Amino acid sequence: MNSRVEQSKGASSTDLAKYAAAIVLVAAGVFAFYWFQAQLATPVRSIIVALCVVGAAAVFLTTDKGHRTRDFFSETRFEMRKVVWPTRQEAIRLTWIVIIAVAIISLILAGFDQIIQWLIRLILRQ
Repeated sequence: MNSRVEQSKGASSTDLAKYAAAIVLVAAGVFAFYWFQAQLATPVRSIIVALCVVGAAAVFLTTDKGHRTRDFFSETRFEMRKVVWPTRQEAIRLTWIVIIAVAIISLILAGFDQIIQWLIRLILRQ
């Protein structure tokens, strides 16, 4: 297991400016989507929003948290390679087991519901 202990420190002023720029980019994309509603087609406005979000993500990834996020995802990809995935047959068999278990539990809960309803009716009649 790969674990690192890092001291948390406040964000630098540069990082804060980059966070603000990323938020402004996303807000500008959403604003442009509604502002140009009459002038531009929806696909074009959607592309503008997507470009603004991609730009905001690019700005975010240049911050300290962005670097740590990239490191996290690269470590995650490395760990995913270690996973032993089930075969198709095992996945189908386990899926059927889950479906049967859910059906049985739902029938048990329906039975409890009927018993509770019967008890409430019995108590309220007296």
